[in-house]
Amino acid sequence: MSDTKNFFQKVYEVAEQIPFGRVTSYGAIAKYLGAARSARMVGWAMNGAGNMENVPAHRVVNKAGLLTGKHHFDGTNLMQQLLESEGVEVIDNQIQDLEKHFWDPYKEL
Repeated sequence: MSDTKNFFQKVYEVAEQIPFGRVTSYGAIAKYLGAARSARMVGWAMNGAGNMENVPAHRVVNKAGLLTGKHHFDGTNLMQQLLESEGVEVIDNQIQDLEKHFWDPYKEL
């Protein structure tokens, strides 16, 4: 169990550093943590991060820019509203111009 907790903690530490107005993917965080095939584990970690004020879980999306974690937020469009308040355009649950907003922890940290 402690390994899982440590992995989740590492995920949160990376997510805390995603800049305002930028997004990253579950897979990019997994790759940065040396667990490239653990995107789903990153997703599980982020599922529990919605109530952590210092973890901007709304900035973590799937590799296509889809808001796949949106059902973990209170309110139907909270994830989208949070992203739009940071200047990220979202249409049909998909981030527009993903390349412009994408933050790769592998390159940035």
